[in-house]
Amino acid sequence: MRALPVTLVLVLTAALATPASAAVRDDTRYVDPLIGSAGGGNTYPGAVRPFGMISWSPTSTRGDQTNTGAANGYAYDATRVRGFSLTHVNGAGCHPGAAGDVPIMPFVGDITSSPTADTQDQVFASDFSHDDEIAEPGRYRVGLKSGATADLSVSTRAGIGEFTFPVNGSLLFRTSNSLNGSEDADITIDPATNSVSGSVLTGAFCGRRANGGTNNQKTYYRLHFTASFDRPIANYGTWVNSELRPGTTTASGGEGYLAGSARAGKGSGGYVSFADSAVRMRIGISYTSLDAARRNLAAEIPQRATVDQVAKEARKAWAKQLRAVEVDGGTADERTIFYTALYHSFLQPNVITDAGRPTRYGNFSGWDQYRAHTQLLALLAPDVASDYAQSLLEISRENGGVWDRWVHVTGPTHVMTGDPSAPAIAGMYAMGARDFDVRAAYNSLLRQATVPHPDGLSDQGCPGQCEGQRPNLAEYLRLGYAPHDTCHCWGGAAETLENAVADQALADLGRRLGTPDAGMRLRAGWWRTTFNPETGHQQARKADGTWVTPFNPASDQGFAQGSSATYTWMVPHDIPGLAEVMGGDEIAATRLDGFFHRPDGSWATGGDALRYDPTNEPGIHTPWIYNELGRPRKTQETVRAMAKLVYKTGPSGLPGNDDLGTMSAWYVFAALGLYPRTPSSAELHLSSPMFPKARITKKNITVLATGTPGVHLTETRWNGRKVEQPWLPESFVDRGGVLVSRLEG
Repeated sequence: MRALPVTLVLVLTAALATPASAAVRDDTRYVDPLIGSAGGGNTYPGAVRPFGMISWSPTSTRGDQTNTGAANGYAYDATRVRGFSLTHVNGAGCHPGAAGDVPIMPFVGDITSSPTADTQDQVFASDFSHDDEIAEPGRYRVGLKSGATADLSVSTRAGIGEFTFPVNGSLLFRTSNSLNGSEDADITIDPATNSVSGSVLTGAFCGRRANGGTNNQKTYYRLHFTASFDRPIANYGTWVNSELRPGTTTASGGEGYLAGSARAGKGSGGYVSFADSAVRMRIGISYTSLDAARRNLAAEIPQRATVDQVAKEARKAWAKQLRAVEVDGGTADERTIFYTALYHSFLQPNVITDAGRPTRYGNFSGWDQYRAHTQLLALLAPDVASDYAQSLLEISRENGGVWDRWVHVTGPTHVMTGDPSAPAIAGMYAMGARDFDVRAAYNSLLRQATVPHPDGLSDQGCPGQCEGQRPNLAEYLRLGYAPHDTCHCWGGAAETLENAVADQALADLGRRLGTPDAGMRLRAGWWRTTFNPETGHQQARKADGTWVTPFNPASDQGFAQGSSATYTWMVPHDIPGLAEVMGGDEIAATRLDGFFHRPDGSWATGGDALRYDPTNEPGIHTPWIYNELGRPRKTQETVRAMAKLVYKTGPSGLPGNDDLGTMSAWYVFAALGLYPRTPSSAELHLSSPMFPKARITKKNITVLATGTPGVHLTETRWNGRKVEQPWLPESFVDRGGVLVSRLEG
């Protein structure tokens, strides 16, 4: 064996050394939960723990009680709130998004009318200033113009809030006022035990989504809550619709899922008032039962706990989770961008089971997450990813064997297109999440990919929320593509490309499990059937074989949330084949240059359907395609440019919807100089690391950047051996070790 260079030996030794006296790392100081709360990131800043069931955050208003001031309850420019809700979704890209259950509002003044009758949020809402707002991992504090303050922290399934008032005040429980409305809600006030409990029956993910019709205005979960106070309830009452009922202890009634006048003035809730100017509230939630909510509260937040104490434990939980990746060097701003992206990546999936029960997760934004988030989760938290995969399998069983492409809590919403569960499951397994019933998952996914299901012939919810996991599968198998006119899908060309990726994933997963190919690898090549050699682009086709015309590469006809120009590159598993049909590597690379640059040579950063859009998922893998075309320096330049140009500090620091951590996961990969070569493998593309040192703790992987600070890689060595290709083999993820990249400007 040839000896390693002395300098490399020193580098490896330094990388692996851990001082015995080293303090436990706490990188929470670099997390800014307000990043992504403006500019379309659609994040929320409230109190939450890693993968928490409860996420206590503001519900804003712009003067319409049947709406919200932001997609998921909070937008930086919407500085009027009507409550602090117990559940949220990070970065869903519709308005309203989802959840926002049980807004609780500290109110100053006499309650003389029903809050539901306040349809324009003029009375029972309050303005606030960002000068009076502090958002931290696990804690959220704000002072309202009304004079009330809210200081909130959480455990996984419970929360604690300290509220102050300039004089005696009240807490309003707006039980029916989830972001998209509710089918039913109930509340019970018990002055004898100083408690409030209730539930909301709701769902309706993206309830106003224009391209899903009314298919999404449906119920699929009930959230239960119980709250207790450290001060006696001095006064109380309820309301139903526009009727205020002082002195009553129970109420029920939902709002429905419509909007405006069709919903305004409907719903129920209750209020409790206190003779004191401060009150501490403990609250537990559950998707199972009221008793379970009580047990969750008792198990997680002691009766005499304070917000400071719970927030301290929440910060410890976040510090531990963020140690999944430890980076050294870089500026304070660079660390803030990185650790906030990592924080957002760990907001989901969300625990849905009660304390003391085996952990099960909900919330799966499949079309988005399989392109970056699920792989990163498996790499950094394989135990969570394993439970997530098992949870998705169990949810599919409850859904008659169908794997839905967008699961909210456990409810199928059918949002988006394709069959993202296949690459998500295959990718998590490849990356090291192995503690789940993978064979059962594979068999179930393979059945859905080969045996037509009645849902696949439904047009309900189309486009945007078509019900079939594999729409019109029989026709797809007959033609080798999804016909745009009879596919019962969002867009035939997009469906074909998504299915090709999913079929490649099933081929990859089947190979790992030692099962016959089942024809999946052949089907993974069906992306060629919608590539039109005359236009040089992916293009929708009709069932009779003709192309959908007129054609414009800037058009989204036949596609989902993207243009033909973007989707043409969506063949991550067969870039050599794509380059071949384009005319060769040289032509493909030249086309890619034009995709990433405007005519004046500047970088394309969105807003042009003919060019790269870093704000949405269909093209986020494309910066690494240069590696496949023999031009790795251009991958390095492009990845670094996009990371620097569109990811920043401040509320507008995310380029688009975070989509349950997907855009944030992209940045984490980019900063490490790594990215999945395909969604269903553990091969990792190489680009230039942004930090001098990064350590992936679960895998015992250390990434070092040596040489002069720069963008280009001159050499990469893994455990001393030179890496000859611009990507790493799957064994890198399994074995770990030290990756040394030498950089130059």
